[in-house]
Amino acid sequence: MREIKIEKVVLNIGVGEGGDRLATAERVLQEIAGQKPTRTLAKKTIRDWGIKRGAPIGCKVTLRGRRAEELLDKLLEAVGRKLKKNSFNGHGNFSFGVKEHIDIPGCKYDPRVGMWGMDVSVSLARAGYRIKYRRRARKKIPRSHAITRDEAMEFIKNKFGVELV
Repeated sequence: MREIKIEKVVLNIGVGEGGDRLATAERVLQEIAGQKPTRTLAKKTIRDWGIKRGAPIGCKVTLRGRRAEELLDKLLEAVGRKLKKNSFNGHGNFSFGVKEHIDIPGCKYDPRVGMWGMDVSVSLARAGYRIKYRRRARKKIPRSHAITRDEAMEFIKNKFGVELV
């Protein structure tokens, strides 16, 4: 029950507008993750930037299980297996950015696509975390079972050989 595992890996590309650029970003995410991304919508209108509420402004894809671990290994390779300590939060989650998608092993440069950066968010969990999300008899995760920041850093360091800066 104390074993830490990767719950999910979320890749996000924020484009800021719909149209061809968003379609290109979706193709890049589909190529990297191997699954169809979903569009993210603007939560509010920002007139200065020309964004309307409900307009598509980005895309994301969520991976779980073995595919999430394999992709995370590639993404960590793209950032040189180095993460900042302040990218970990107090609940065992961490995020980092990939500046150009061509840094990911297996991705090649295509002049029609260009280069895209993306945000990667990783959520860690232990067995039994379902009690937090289930519909019936929902409960909080006990403090003794919650993942701390130090435990998350140790897990990533041991499992993926990441250097924390």
